[in-house]
Amino acid sequence: MTITRIDPGKRLAAAVKHNDTLYIAGQTADTESGSIEVQTREVLAKVDALLAKGGSSKAKLLTINVYLSNIADFAAMNTVYDAWLDTANLPARATVETRLASPNLRVEMTAVAAAD
Repeated sequence: MTITRIDPGKRLAAAVKHNDTLYIAGQTADTESGSIEVQTREVLAKVDALLAKGGSSKAKLLTINVYLSNIADFAAMNTVYDAWLDTANLPARATVETRLASPNLRVEMTAVAAAD
C-alpha cells in the first residue's frame, strides 16, 4: 500500500494518492472578489495542477463535487465547467448549495480520479 500526500499544509494535504486513486481536497479561488466565472476557472486550474502532480488528468476523473454559495450561479459555473470538461470521459458529479469558508467564495470543488 502506497500513500502520497501532495502539497501538505497545516491541516490538510491538497491531494492524497492511495495506490491508483487520487483524492483532491476542496479547492477554492484565490480571487475572492471575482465573478463565478473567474472563480470557477481558478478552481479548475488548481484541480488540473493537482491532477498532474498526482499522475492523473481530467480524462481520468471519477467524480467531482461542486459546492456553490448561491445556486443561482449554477448556469454560469456550468458554462466554464463545460468548456473545461473532457466530454469523452465524463465523471460522476453532484452540485449543492452551501455556505463556504469565506462569504466571498462562490465555488469550491473536490474530486477523485484514477492515477497511474
